Amino acid sequence: MTARVWHESVFRTMDLPTGDRFEAWTDRMGRTHAPMRLSSDHAADYHAFQRVIGLGEVTVWPATFDPLVFLRTPKLIRQSDPEVYHLSLLLKGEGAADWGRRQAAYGINEFHINSSSRPYEIITGSDPVTIVGVEIPRALVAVPGRRADEAIGRRVSGQEGIGALLAQLLLQLVSDTSLYRPTDAPRLGAVVTDLVTAVIAHTLDADLRLPPEAHGRTLTLRIKAFIRRRLGEQDLTPARIAAAHHISRSHLYSLFQAEGLGVAAYIRDQRLEHARRDLADPRLRARPIHAVAARWGFPRAAEFTRAFRTAYGLAPSELREQALSGAYDVPGPGGGRSAK
Repeated sequence: MTARVWHESVFRTMDLPTGDRFEAWTDRMGRTHAPMRLSSDHAADYHAFQRVIGLGEVTVWPATFDPLVFLRTPKLIRQSDPEVYHLSLLLKGEGAADWGRRQAAYGINEFHINSSSRPYEIITGSDPVTIVGVEIPRALVAVPGRRADEAIGRRVSGQEGIGALLAQLLLQLVSDTSLYRPTDAPRLGAVVTDLVTAVIAHTLDADLRLPPEAHGRTLTLRIKAFIRRRLGEQDLTPARIAAAHHISRSHLYSLFQAEGLGVAAYIRDQRLEHARRDLADPRLRARPIHAVAARWGFPRAAEFTRAFRTAYGLAPSELREQALSGAYDVPGPGGGRSAK
């Protein structure tokens, strides 16, 4: 049997006390990629898993984590810049990135290309995200001058061409590292480096441009994150949301209609899902149901009960009782984790 003796580590927030999880994940991301400011509506009980696989100067890290907003600012860059390119192969969930003048939204089996030397904001969707991340020193990417930076924000398919070769290598590598010897690590790092360089060079040669719908997807993700951060606020109306994003209400409605959603329905479903999560949390069993409802934007108990029963098929008190006894498994309307 081949011993796995090269550098590999595993991190699980679930191994830590609940109150320490999000801070530990923030620290982990700061060391895995670069220092960032992170925020999440799951911060009170954050679930994340990450493996870090060292391949010489290259690092590969498969990870699954709860919804998150990453923010890397000019100040953070001045304080610490490892000068690396980062690529993420998105396997589950959705995400969008904003570099100021360039925006991009990513789908399943697409690569996201980023740099620790550029300010950015990245927003994931309302469901957990699964990726395979790659960190590679900028100096190793053999693209003349700083042209490689022009690839930041481009959409790269992981299902065709050179992108597919890179995706297949990464997926096979992370599936079972015990198949490789310690001396294979730098060799594999060199192969990953060559493929990353080829992907970036091919992307630049193709001179791809983001289609208009990509900007709509990016804006929709930003709006959803804005809504989730303000679910408890009574004045969370389409008019306020549209004004905060400098668009008309009709444009806001069209963005959500493109995904088969209504703005008001999305807000309601997110509020119900967060309330459901609180009711199923044994740490909050002493919190009155009306207080849970009010926290998530339902000031009238009767209205909350009706909406809750419609969404989940039982009253809030019944769901709490079943959840605390471990007797239910109800999918949330907003896609959240269900209690078991």
